[in-house]
Amino acid sequence: MKYELPDALTVDVEGPVRVVTMNRPGAHNAVDVALHRALAVVWPQLAADTEAKVVILTGAGSAFSAGGDLDWITSFLDDPAARDDSLREGAQIIDELLRFPLPVIAAVNGPAVGLGCSLAVLSDILLISETAFLADPHVSVGLVAGDGGAAFWPLLTPILRSREYLFTGRRIPAATAVELGLATRTVPPDELLAEARRTADELAALSSAALRGTKRVVNMYLSQALSGAVQAGFAAEAETMRSPEHRDRLLALRRARR
Repeated sequence: MKYELPDALTVDVEGPVRVVTMNRPGAHNAVDVALHRALAVVWPQLAADTEAKVVILTGAGSAFSAGGDLDWITSFLDDPAARDDSLREGAQIIDELLRFPLPVIAAVNGPAVGLGCSLAVLSDILLISETAFLADPHVSVGLVAGDGGAAFWPLLTPILRSREYLFTGRRIPAATAVELGLATRTVPPDELLAEARRTADELAALSSAALRGTKRVVNMYLSQALSGAVQAGFAAEAETMRSPEHRDRLLALRRARR
């Protein structure tokens, strides 16, 4: 199977396991236009790989993904066509991940922020390094968390707990993520990828038909529960993307990081 992807997203073949790596380590795997597009098209390619049984999703270097690349997101302020394309592609990423037939194990090796957090939480099993954290900081830059936790965290966590983290964008430490139901279990940092591979091998040894069928039933529930919320979330996020407050907050953040 030949994967047609940019260098920002790699697929390694390890027997029946496919290791998908967000590969912008110098930028903490922040999602730019190329990586965003790759995250939308990789899932159909993986589904077409007849030898694949399980997928591990992780990040190169010290981060899982820092979320949206700040320069790319800032460019939307004066390019509404690119902004709208990113929203459509974001919806595609979530839809493809929900419809993907194989089990996905997220090996969260470091910060998983924004879209990175969404990718991790929408995986079937989330193994998180004891030193990693999750965060959805949309609101802190004047955005509705439409492609993030506002839509699906309430399905997984006590709403009163998830609201506080969504409203403030605070980091959720690994142990707290497990307690809330946003992660499966913590793993020592130096054991994370080995444990992800051990879990993947365990799943690959099971009946593929039974595993796929079970995932399909579970994700039917998720898809039905999320359909209205995701659509409303993206519409609300698009509206706030056009707001003066978002512009001011985003430019202030960009200045602070330079």
